[in-house]
Amino acid sequence: MLNFRVVAFLLVLQCWILFPLIFVFCSRRNAPAPAPEQTRDVQSRFGLALQGLSYAFAWALPRFFGPLVSFNPTLDAALLGLAVLLAVGSLWLVTRAIRTLGKEWSLTARLVEGHRLVTTGPYGRVRHPIYTGMFGMLLATALSWSHWLGLLLSVVIFWLGTVVRVRSEERLLRAAFGAEFDAYARRVPAVLPGVY
Repeated sequence: MLNFRVVAFLLVLQCWILFPLIFVFCSRRNAPAPAPEQTRDVQSRFGLALQGLSYAFAWALPRFFGPLVSFNPTLDAALLGLAVLLAVGSLWLVTRAIRTLGKEWSLTARLVEGHRLVTTGPYGRVRHPIYTGMFGMLLATALSWSHWLGLLLSVVIFWLGTVVRVRSEERLLRAAFGAEFDAYARRVPAVLPGVY
């Protein structure tokens, strides 16, 4: 019989298989013709590289299906259940966010011709729900696979990369939408409600 830790990891892994497919499928489906680009901020690529590095730490420091919390089996099982919920929820959130963005979606910070400020759907809860979903996938991976040190390092590195990307994107949005964006930023958190 399969161990609960292995099952949880396999479910998170299955979500990882779907994760990049969502980016490709949703972006192609919602943007039939690429819009002409007006402005791009290349600093966001550095943030993207840090986020990618954080995933590497989450995967590179495994605990080989041992418990994350050895002193409390119930807490360990709850963390594994949370990992699965985070992975599934993150897939759903990223899918909704990319579909809501449509032609405005891009891997790097940019503005396209006719760019609109999206504040509906998941963007009504957080300004950067794709990063929220990416963070959820990182946590799911770390909780189901990583050593606690991998969890810690990956979260810190991801957060640094996310701050770089958020600032880069918001610099462009503030320049394009001014007071409208400032009002939106005051009422909606960037990535995690109550945190940032």
